[in-house]
Amino acid sequence: MSDRDWILNKVKTALAPLPKRTDYPEWADTLAVTTNEPPHADRVELFQKRMEMVHGKVFDGFAAVNAYLKAEGLSHGYMDPAIQAGNEQHLQGLELEATFDRSRIDEYQFGITRATAGIAETGSMVLNDRDTSSRLGALAPWVHIAVLSKKDIYADVPTAIAALDYDPSIIIVTGPSKTADIEGILIEGVHGPGVQICCLVE
Repeated sequence: MSDRDWILNKVKTALAPLPKRTDYPEWADTLAVTTNEPPHADRVELFQKRMEMVHGKVFDGFAAVNAYLKAEGLSHGYMDPAIQAGNEQHLQGLELEATFDRSRIDEYQFGITRATAGIAETGSMVLNDRDTSSRLGALAPWVHIAVLSKKDIYADVPTAIAALDYDPSIIIVTGPSKTADIEGILIEGVHGPGVQICCLVE
């Protein structure tokens, strides 16, 4: 048994006797809102603007993503097979794997997975366990491409949280991974992808 399995088994054993998980606290959905931003009629436009402000990239459709990958010399990666089906004509020239092989983690130049939602207020994407086919495929490659339906972009954080179903693990991604722990110097691409892309689809 690995150390990881040993720790997780300890956690499961400790949680097993509990009759149910603790209820989430109630909170007023008016507490967290943007007050200094004028109303935007187009949530997609605001989402793109905000995501680019945090050094993310937004492309409209798979053809634009394919063109970017080829321009960067990236051809081998993981792609959620459910997304790949029906979009093959826009992905010509790419070597795509439908299963992320942990033993070859350094071979993947990019990962393409689904995003559950977008948040226009912050330019963030929501990834959860239910919709993300491979968590490693989303977090391990240097380039991550999240496929997001335009209809799943919410105006602000409270609206998005209220609309999301329960999921045991939800990540809110705002641009490339970054940290400023060392002397306050911002470094991108430390704990995850160094290039965060959103592929918008209808």
